Amino acid sequence: MNSSVIGKFAENAVNFLFQHFRGGFDAFSAALGAVVKLLEDGLASIPFIAMLIILMAFALWRRGVVFSAFVGVALLAIHYMGLWAQTVSTLALVIAATFFSLVIGVPLGIWGARNKRVEVVLRSLLDFMQTMPAFVYLIPAVILFGLGRVPAVIATIVFAMPPVVRLTTLGIKQVREELLEAGRSFGSTDSQLLWKIQLPNALPSIMAGVNQTIMMALSMVVVASMIGAGGLGEYVLSGIQRLDIGIGFEGGLGVVLLAIVLDRLTESFGVKAKKAKPGARTAKTGPRAAART
Repeated sequence: MNSSVIGKFAENAVNFLFQHFRGGFDAFSAALGAVVKLLEDGLASIPFIAMLIILMAFALWRRGVVFSAFVGVALLAIHYMGLWAQTVSTLALVIAATFFSLVIGVPLGIWGARNKRVEVVLRSLLDFMQTMPAFVYLIPAVILFGLGRVPAVIATIVFAMPPVVRLTTLGIKQVREELLEAGRSFGSTDSQLLWKIQLPNALPSIMAGVNQTIMMALSMVVVASMIGAGGLGEYVLSGIQRLDIGIGFEGGLGVVLLAIVLDRLTESFGVKAKKAKPGARTAKTGPRAAART
């Protein structure tokens, strides 16, 4: 089956990038691969017992005793199934993809909230990124970056970034106009309005975007395993290839448990930020305090 003119254009564009910027892509791939490997080695160097205690203590602080006990049971179950090394690998990939998604996505969301033309362009681009099947991202990623964790991280970033961009834009646009007017009346610059009023009030929405980005990154682990990402996704893929229900179920259960732990922990930051009501605090202390540098 031959591709149409549109398909040929996409193919030629990727081939052009590969032929003319191969050195740049190789350098970027080496740098990103080193970051992911450093992160994975760092997590793997922490003994399981130490990681168990750290995460349970963190869960106790953020969510309480019940969730802390659940985290302990979940991690012990993963360890009992012999999937701790795969879980660490998956966690490193998710952390790396989420970090770069936030570094790129939050500034784009701020830009879109403050510029209507940029918002229109971003909305169309994000619609494209969210509706395009995830498997399609793997083709140019493999061509440009080869097999392994690097193309997996790149594809995951493209797939997982839209929520944080959308929710950052939404959160900033929903900041009450009277707070902005109060800040302007006391001489606040645009930068001061952003850091002192808009971002604190948009924090619950931004944290919801972070939560959704992490969940979407986790949903890519099985797809990314097809190009050598490793981790729990590779274990699930092995079960699919062998038609082994046991292996597939254990790998899937590991992904589910890890997803629940990360979801509840990141969600707690958004809930606490919402309860803090920074906008109410700003209004109570007065616009002069909000405008102060």
